Amino acid sequence: MTTPHDTPPAQLRPAGVSVTAAGLSVRYPGAEHAAPDGVSFSIGVGEVVLVLGPSGSGKSTLTLTLNGLIPHAIPADVVGSVRIGGRDAAGATVAELSTDVAMVFQDPDAQIVTSTVLDEVAFGPENLALPVDEVLARAEASLRRVGLWERRDDNPDRLSGGGRQRLAIASALAMGSGLVVLDEPTANLDPRGIDDVAAALADVVAVGDRSIVMVEHNLDAIIELVTRVIALDANGRLVADGPTDDVLRGRAAELSGLGVWLPVSTLAALRLRSAGYAIDPLPLTAAELRAALESAPRPGADQARPHVTRTDAPGPAPYDAKISPPEPIIRVRDLSVRRGRTPVLHDIDLDVHAGEFLAVVGPNGAGKTTLVQAIAGVVPPPRGRVFVDGVDPARADVAALTARIGFVFQNPEHQFITNTVFDELAQGLRLRGTGEAEIQARVADMLERFGLTGREASHPFLLSGGQKRRLSVGTALIAGAPVLALDEPTFGQDRARADELLGILAGLNAQGTTVIVVTHDMQLVTEYATHTAVVAEGRLLAHAPTAEVFADGELLRSAGLRRPPLASALADLPTHPELSGIVRMADLPGALPADSGHVRGEEARTRPGSTEGVAR
Repeated sequence: MTTPHDTPPAQLRPAGVSVTAAGLSVRYPGAEHAAPDGVSFSIGVGEVVLVLGPSGSGKSTLTLTLNGLIPHAIPADVVGSVRIGGRDAAGATVAELSTDVAMVFQDPDAQIVTSTVLDEVAFGPENLALPVDEVLARAEASLRRVGLWERRDDNPDRLSGGGRQRLAIASALAMGSGLVVLDEPTANLDPRGIDDVAAALADVVAVGDRSIVMVEHNLDAIIELVTRVIALDANGRLVADGPTDDVLRGRAAELSGLGVWLPVSTLAALRLRSAGYAIDPLPLTAAELRAALESAPRPGADQARPHVTRTDAPGPAPYDAKISPPEPIIRVRDLSVRRGRTPVLHDIDLDVHAGEFLAVVGPNGAGKTTLVQAIAGVVPPPRGRVFVDGVDPARADVAALTARIGFVFQNPEHQFITNTVFDELAQGLRLRGTGEAEIQARVADMLERFGLTGREASHPFLLSGGQKRRLSVGTALIAGAPVLALDEPTFGQDRARADELLGILAGLNAQGTTVIVVTHDMQLVTEYATHTAVVAEGRLLAHAPTAEVFADGELLRSAGLRRPPLASALADLPTHPELSGIVRMADLPGALPADSGHVRGEEARTRPGSTEGVAR
């Protein structure tokens, strides 16, 4: 929705800002090498630049040099230079740069400072000493753009994680700066929230007087806005810089080999190409993939696998449906939870059986995280409403509960309690009285699993966003509890690491561990989850095998969800019946080039202990 305030008066419109980086290298204290390392580029007025790279390549660090937080507020050794509109970023204060650069952080809680939504968006323009009428006009226009105007009087704490992220974006837009920098702007947003953010960014792009630099993993949501792509490798060096088509279509196989995120449709097309499907050029959207397949001839019978109609859930079945199921490992009855005076969950009944890989999905603010936190005892549930492996979290002590369920927070920093990566992994084992030799061995194994070897002595807060997430998951896995619950486990991960992490979870699940994930990534759900629970407005709408949930269009619409890109592209595809209805990347013929992470994920689903139908 737009208002007359969407376009500010000419004298208050943002002045175009160019960006130039020359030989930029940033190394944090204690880090082995710089990331980014020796990077040079220039960004002109009106460009929309996507920065890609594996976890730890320096993407977020690069964004922090653009507004002066590095080196002014965050200690780091900086070589080379960054110039914003001709001004040296290292020579200007963060406050001075704020008139040219507006920043949206990976974690919106890091920048929310006021007690109402309206005050938060007005805070920045007020500090520019703008007239009151202009401050209010900018605040209203920005809040309407991201769908939060009706909640302008709410405390930001009452917004969901996705809602707070939209609030941070609104605050950045209200500044009227010539450069807007966003670190994963659609992370943790439901489809409606993603649409709001994409529409807001499209509005900014259409005016053409601001430049946008963003780090983003959900390329399917924003790829049509991007005009240029900059890609870094695992060592933080520049490996690609050019127009979107040249980089993502022309060098997709190379980028896939680096393990960076690509649009789902592009990854699918790479697999199909290797199986003989003539797809050229590579698609970037589900609509493009569908159009390409509609005109592509069917490869020879020896090149494509025959289509197999799926009748089971896309993963290991927790039990034989022909016999009575065993007692559930998690039992929830008549669960209602309030935060203060606000009801969050209403009369939830849920049984989760041992061996399920359960995805909990729904719109922002639906109560997904609260439900899983209540199961894990993070939010104290009413007594007698939840049982985990026979234990009531409302009555159990910490040792008894953590022996049965491990929990990973949406924000990894919320669970770090020690000063080194090693101690963070070892803490739970030490509390349980594990011997030092076993601690050393298990921590070393976890460090290797999650690519953290060599960072044992680093402070957890100095890790990259992706490394923090892997560490938080490792702390939950290391204790060996029979149930693992994770809130947005792939947030902040590059594709190779996300596949590796989910492969580990799938392997544990195949061996009997019950896995519960809260996620907005519908492709992740269809790839890995045996069952899906749909939550909306604090109520459980469905809990069923994943294939059944995604076959119910009315259910998805009522919950504000949609099919993932691959399912949308291949639904009822008449020209290729062998592909029609496939929803998992793993079920496509062909393979991704040099994609070790994806291979590990598939191998995990087929290791001993899995059941028929895990991978085909």
